[in-house]
Amino acid sequence: MGDANIDYNIVFPESFVTERHWQGSKEPVVVLLGWGGCKDKHLTKYSSIYNERGCITVRYTAPLKTVFISEAFGYKELNTIALRLLELLYDYEVENNPVFFHVFSNGGFMLYRYMAELLRSHSRFSTLRVVGAVVDSAPGSQNVRGALRAITAALGPNTNAVVLYCLLGLFGFAVFLLRVVLYSVTKYIHKNHYDAMRDCPPAWPQLYLYSRADRVIRHGDVEQMVKVVRGKGAGADSFDFGTSAHVSHFRDFPEEYSSRCLAFLTRCAQTTAGAQKKQRVSVAN
Repeated sequence: MGDANIDYNIVFPESFVTERHWQGSKEPVVVLLGWGGCKDKHLTKYSSIYNERGCITVRYTAPLKTVFISEAFGYKELNTIALRLLELLYDYEVENNPVFFHVFSNGGFMLYRYMAELLRSHSRFSTLRVVGAVVDSAPGSQNVRGALRAITAALGPNTNAVVLYCLLGLFGFAVFLLRVVLYSVTKYIHKNHYDAMRDCPPAWPQLYLYSRADRVIRHGDVEQMVKVVRGKGAGADSFDFGTSAHVSHFRDFPEEYSSRCLAFLTRCAQTTAGAQKKQRVSVAN
């Protein structure tokens, strides 16, 4: 389904499926943020995990230029997209439902960063109830080689070789200059996604799914983020699939991947619902 500003898809499950799984409670809205170059047919496979559990899903993948160019040069186009995605919850009148994120690679994590910042700072979104997030194959920090592998995969095998190498050369130079060599200065103008979320992680629980075999995102970056988030008092679980490639954990381990995501979602939703019930009782007394 299209929008005047962004190209997204939203799916509402059958009412009997929702009732069977959520039994009168508001079903979660799962926002899936795709990796750079991700096609909607790929995200559909992930959203079906949640639709079959009676959840509403919103699928969106940021354009390549915003992920690989705008962010590299410090232009915050993704902030505008993040604002519009949160506004969709009001457009579809699901702003009172629990919200859950499922984020893929740095491309999705960059957008997730801006959504988390808006949820923390924007008055309109202060009442939205985010219960948790799954982070798949992210985040990575200052990994130029991994970024080049990611953009190569995103452009696809049919890209002209001369064009591909020119783009990789320009992109690699820009990233290395702005995000490595000059980052000690440029970070005061525009922090990268990794540092921004490390310095001020979301308060809701997060599950990081990664693999030591990932050649795009270093497993050490993910593990360091988990350690930092835990150190700041926020909930962070993680699981290393060991052998699967970048954003390929579901493809290689479909049953385990699905069960981990759904178990985490259920736990987050139940914990939040229990806390709200306890708060209502406390107020009433």
